[in-house]
Amino acid sequence: MLCISISGDRPTPHPALSLRERVSALACRVGTSALLLLLLATAALAAELVFPALTGRIVDGASLIGPDARARIEAKLVAHEQKTTDQLVVAILSALQDTTIEDFANRLFRHWQLGRTDRNNGVLLLVAPKERKVRIEVGYGLEGALTDALSKVIITTAVTPKFRTGDFAGGIEAGVDAILSILAGDAEEWQRRAQVRSDESSALETIAVIVAMLLIFGFIILFIRGLSQGGARSARRHRTRDGRWITLPAPAPNWGGGSSSGGRWGGGWSGGSSSGGGFSGGGGSSGGGGSSGDW
Repeated sequence: MLCISISGDRPTPHPALSLRERVSALACRVGTSALLLLLLATAALAAELVFPALTGRIVDGASLIGPDARARIEAKLVAHEQKTTDQLVVAILSALQDTTIEDFANRLFRHWQLGRTDRNNGVLLLVAPKERKVRIEVGYGLEGALTDALSKVIITTAVTPKFRTGDFAGGIEAGVDAILSILAGDAEEWQRRAQVRSDESSALETIAVIVAMLLIFGFIILFIRGLSQGGARSARRHRTRDGRWITLPAPAPNWGGGSSSGGRWGGGWSGGSSSGGGFSGGGGSSGGGGSSGDW
């Protein structure tokens, strides 16, 4: 039941209202106030989301790549888009500013509206060198070709190895080449790499489970042994004045402990805003498909 009062006057309780009706009215006012506070908080958060301008197919907010590499990569992006209408954009950020790269990439993708409206065929390669994070965000229409597994393989085998050596332009270009080759239909080699990586991950997971079970089993044995030894040591003998020995029972165990956990999460967007210089997205969207990595 929606119970938002339009009038600014404070309601006065009617003497004929029952206790149940008064409680219901109070709960309604509290719920309405909470809803208004939530809307205000959401509006305040949205007001802080200032996105970098989409000035071209490469938006380098960290001045990470030189003009020669930039021109070479852009030429590949333009040629592929003219041939297929798939829109791939590279964004390099000066900082994520305490938000996750997954949330940043998805929101930035939607703000720029990469890809065509009718095909949702956009891709965003997002690099955050300060946090050492990278992500491939995929539009709805390309998730079947550029899968999460393939995106992960591109990041781990083509992009981050070069990033670790400081070759950011080479890593970005290698990532762009891999994405474009998959979108062009040449995904066989990358699918094979994805399968190999999946098999390796499954083997590592199996080994990790076995090691964890052995550690738990060993801990249980040590715990039981410690209890038995502690019980034997805790039984004390005491001699009375008349010379007799008596055995005192072990004191009751005193179990205690505490734990605390804490965490902080914050997010924010900052950056300039200006016209796109003739280049813009085509109205596409993304639902969070893709993959992330670090180096």
